[in-house]
Amino acid sequence: MTDAPGKPARDEAAFAGQVGEKAARKLHARRNAAPGVWFGLGMMGLIGWSVAVPTLLGAALGLWLDKHHAGAHSWTLALLVAGLVIGCFNAWHWVDKEDRAMRDEQEDRDG
Repeated sequence: MTDAPGKPARDEAAFAGQVGEKAARKLHARRNAAPGVWFGLGMMGLIGWSVAVPTLLGAALGLWLDKHHAGAHSWTLALLVAGLVIGCFNAWHWVDKEDRAMRDEQEDRDG
């Protein structure tokens, strides 16, 4: 094919290496399928509930405290805000954990 002796063997070896790399990537992609739209919607729902549940629990506890132990300040408002803050920290923790997992997987794939 070419005039230089040994050159076709090097070209074939390089080509075989490229085919092997592409096959390995394809097998990895099949094993670790990318999350779809439903996964994203489920994740948004999970994050939403992780904020909504503590907020509603705080509001419910605040309503109960206002009904039974009324004071100068509103327990409902204070505990609603506290529940919201706790829920936001909870959601941030969950998203950060998922982000670290995705980065670790990317580093494993690249390294």
